[in-house]
Amino acid sequence: MTEHLGVAVAVIPSGFDVPVEPLRRAAHYTGEPGCIADARAFAGRFLEQLRTEWCATVDSRTGGELLLVVSELVTNADRHSGGPYILELEGTDSAVSVSVYDSSVALPRFFPKDPERVGHHGLEIVRAVASEISVDRVPVGKRVRAVIRLDG
Repeated sequence: MTEHLGVAVAVIPSGFDVPVEPLRRAAHYTGEPGCIADARAFAGRFLEQLRTEWCATVDSRTGGELLLVVSELVTNADRHSGGPYILELEGTDSAVSVSVYDSSVALPRFFPKDPERVGHHGLEIVRAVASEISVDRVPVGKRVRAVIRLDG
């Protein structure tokens, strides 16, 4: 911790003694047609900004995995919440956190792998590419969060 003007501030080692905040962006979606594609485009622009502002190295595979996670989580919110949802992205040069907030109180179910099952593979896919996944209740519903590592 470093103290600036009498306030303790966490410092990410960067070679400079200044606080560094992760890049954060959020978008609100109504659930109307085209929202999932809009969310993917939003995530693509976020990745470009992360490359520029954080000098993050994001190869095409990891970028594709991030867009896949965004698609799966937003699709689940779109299908199961019956209302608007929020996509929140937070990133540094080493990881991106994808959070989707929706108004449904029903928690998602994690199904075991079953290649013969039709449907319900979204969270299985997210679990396969994310380094962390969590589900939390929030005052108006839930938050599903997945972390994608950028450093392999």
